[in-house]
Amino acid sequence: MFIGLLILIRVLFAASMVFIIGYVYGSFSKNTTLKVITKIAAILVIVLFIGANILIFRFAGSRWRYHGTQYGCGYDQSDSTFKK
Repeated sequence: MFIGLLILIRVLFAASMVFIIGYVYGSFSKNTTLKVITKIAAILVIVLFIGANILIFRFAGSRWRYHGTQYGCGYDQSDSTFKK
């Protein structure tokens, strides 16, 4: 589910960028409907960027939550050259 959500966010981000680039460099500013969609796309780009970063850091950080504290048994194997 996480991969699907991440793909959806990336696709919406790319579609929003198309509208913003079309407004800046194209003729989207002449049509009122495209002007409104571009304003919504600009807000959507900001929200999706923040949302994607939150999701990525939330799920990436959960892998390292218990690193070395809960799952280790405390036994470290010595080298074959180690002498007590």
